[in-house]
Amino acid sequence: MKKFIALALASVMMFSLAACNKTTESSADASSESTVSSKGEGVMRYADYAAAAVDAPVVIEAYVQAKQSWWENKATVYLADTEGAYFVYNMTCSEADYAKLVEGQRIKVTGYKTEWSGEVEVAEGATFEIEEGNWISTPVDLTAKFGTDELINYQNQRFTVTGAEVTGAATYKWDGSGEQGDDLYFKVKIGGNEYTFTVESYLCGKDTEVYKAVEALQVGQTIDMEGFLYWYEGVNPHITKVTVK
Repeated sequence: MKKFIALALASVMMFSLAACNKTTESSADASSESTVSSKGEGVMRYADYAAAAVDAPVVIEAYVQAKQSWWENKATVYLADTEGAYFVYNMTCSEADYAKLVEGQRIKVTGYKTEWSGEVEVAEGATFEIEEGNWISTPVDLTAKFGTDELINYQNQRFTVTGAEVTGAATYKWDGSGEQGDDLYFKVKIGGNEYTFTVESYLCGKDTEVYKAVEALQVGQTIDMEGFLYWYEGVNPHITKVTVK
């Protein structure tokens, strides 16, 4: 699995901390909503991307929402536009260009649509161009969508959940075999159903507020959360903020 192949690459942590624990608001650099939503010639709307077949070539324009990792000239990022969201895995990217991928930066990505264990993404080997424009998404409240068939339509978007009950304390790695610094897995109940949520260590490392907050969670607590709606064998959100109520 690509996740575990990458575990040795600890140096990506230094690039990811800025993605965490940040309250975001919609913004545009003196641009109108129509400018933010515009697409260049030959670029797909989100609906066209969603409808494209797996392994089909895709060209998208979207805005950086979080940087997950960089290693050996490959970058993994969350992107969004006003219509949907994208996960781009191991995009070809120099270290110098990675530094330019600040939150909100508009880029054009050319690659292939793939699916891995339910997660739809733009595959390894994609290329990108930096474009003019800046926009940051507002989290969408998906509390009522959990447990419905509609939830998958929000894959990779920045989202919030309110009033979740902690039903399983955090473990390092999915099976509890890890140590501090590895991914954190914990269980919550939303609307009567139990789900596994994750603090992805490359996105939010052990020194971030969210990592520490999840380490301290106790069964029975009620929490609000923010993150990105990642998918792995079903919904497996990557959490960037936790508030105990």
